[in-house]
Amino acid sequence: MAKKATLLNTKIWLSSPHMSGHEHKYIKEAFDTNWIAPLGPNVNGFEKDLEIYLGNETHVAALTTGTAAIHLALILLNIQENDEVICQTKTFAASINPVLYLGAKPVFVDSEKDTWNMCPVLLEQAILNRIKLGVKPKAVIVINLYGMPHKVKEIQNISKKYKIPIVEDSAEALGSSYNNKKCGTFGDLSVLSFNGNKIITTSGGGALVSKSKEIKTKTIYLATQAKEPGLEYSHVTTGYNYRMSNILAGIGRGQMEVLEAYVELRRKNYNYYLKHLKHLKVIKFLNEPEGFYSNRWLTCIELPTKQIRDELLKLLINNNIEARPSWKPMHLQPAFKHYPKYLNGISDKLYKKVLCLPSGSNLTKKELDRILTIIKQYFG
Repeated sequence: MAKKATLLNTKIWLSSPHMSGHEHKYIKEAFDTNWIAPLGPNVNGFEKDLEIYLGNETHVAALTTGTAAIHLALILLNIQENDEVICQTKTFAASINPVLYLGAKPVFVDSEKDTWNMCPVLLEQAILNRIKLGVKPKAVIVINLYGMPHKVKEIQNISKKYKIPIVEDSAEALGSSYNNKKCGTFGDLSVLSFNGNKIITTSGGGALVSKSKEIKTKTIYLATQAKEPGLEYSHVTTGYNYRMSNILAGIGRGQMEVLEAYVELRRKNYNYYLKHLKHLKVIKFLNEPEGFYSNRWLTCIELPTKQIRDELLKLLINNNIEARPSWKPMHLQPAFKHYPKYLNGISDKLYKKVLCLPSGSNLTKKELDRILTIIKQYFG
C-alpha cells in the first residue's frame, strides 16, 4: 500500500529531458576516438543536422547556450554602448540580458492576443517614437513564445520598412513553423536553445542561425576566443568561450533523430488537455492562427482571474506536480522597469492569468490523467 502511494505521488515535471537512446552511439564514438576536446566530428555533424532540418540555406554555429547566441548576434549586428534594441517584454530574462552585456538599452514592446508575441502595431509605434526622440533602434529581438511563431510577415515588413534587423529568439520553438517554413529561419540572425527543458536537449547548449557561411565563420571565430589563424596565440579583438563541446553535440545528434516524434508527442499532450478541458468554458487555450504550427513546447491555459490561477497552481504543486505562471513581463521586473516601454496591457493580463502545465514529450497517459483529475476537481 505504501509503495502504491509513493508511485501516485511521483513528481511530474513541467518539461524534463527526454533521452531517446540514440545519444549513446555518438557519445561512445567520441570516447572511443578520444574526441573529448571542445571541437570534433559531433559538433560538425550536429550543425549539419540542424542545417538540413531548418533548410532555407541556413548556416548553424553550435554554442554553449542560447544566451550566448543572442550575445553574439548583437555583436555581429554591431550593437554598441547606449544603442537601443527593441525587445519583446513577454519573455524570459535570458532574451534581454545580452543587450545589457553590451551596455545597450532595451526598449520593451507588448504582446498581441493572437500569438502572445510582439505586437506589430506597437512595434511600429515604438520605432516611430524612438526616431522622433532622436534615437533609431539598432535591432529588434522577437520571441516565438512557448513554441508559437510570431507574426512573421508583419514584423518582417516593419523591419524592411525601417531597415532595422531582426534577431529571432526561437529558443522555445524548434520544430514550429510559419507557412511551412521553420522557426529559426525568420531573423537576420536566429537563435536556438538546447537547455535541459527544451524540445530537444544537449544538457546545455544553443546555436546561432544565419543565412551566410561568412557569418557562421565569424560566429565560430568569436566563440573560440577570437584566436587568429596560425600557431601563435594572436588576438585582434575580444573573443568568448562559447563553442559547444563535442560530447554535448553528440547528445544533440541523437536528439535530432527523434525531434519530429517529440514535437508530435508535445502536440498530442496539448490536444489531450484540450479534449478533456474544453467543456470548462472558464479555461482558454491558445489556438494556432491559420498558417501557424506550434511545437507546443508548453501547453498554457488562460484562467478567469489571478486568484484562480494561483489557487490551481498551488493545488498542483501540493500534489507534486510542477506547474508555472507564465513569464513575468520584463517591464515589471525590478532589473528592467526603468527602461522605455510601449504597452497595451496584454502581457500584464497574461502574466496574471496564464498557467503553464506539464508538457514533456515523456509524459505518460497516467500522468496526464492525474493532472486533469486535479484540475477538474478544482472546478467541481
